[in-house]
Amino acid sequence: MSDIGTTRRTRGAQAASRGRAATAALWVLQALLAAVFAMAGFAKMGGDPATVEMFATIGIGQWFRYAVGVLEIAGAIGVLVPRLSALAALGLVCLMAGAALTNLFVLGASPLLPACLLVAGALVAWGRRPRTEALADRTGR
Repeated sequence: MSDIGTTRRTRGAQAASRGRAATAALWVLQALLAAVFAMAGFAKMGGDPATVEMFATIGIGQWFRYAVGVLEIAGAIGVLVPRLSALAALGLVCLMAGAALTNLFVLGASPLLPACLLVAGALVAWGRRPRTEALADRTGR
């Protein structure tokens, strides 16, 4: 007797299981990103003394603290919306690129945290890119 049919079903089940595991991992990563960015955004919007001092050191003005806080909160919400998750993650990647450069060249601080958040956002954007492509196809590129 041949067990070819059984092998195909087993491989298919393994692939489906890996797909479900990857989807679950992406959702966990998205939830973590949302939590981190929501906390950071609300700290900026609420006038946390450390963020006020940091943006004073940056020297652009406190309006920039509010702008970054709004972008972080919007990104935190967007990364949880299935249709927008990849685009929101890309926006957060751009925000963290700016934060890493600011930490490095303006504040003289370690860019490690923004770099880690940048990588996490890039993973979400990459993992959710089929949704972005489908959205682009619907809007007519």
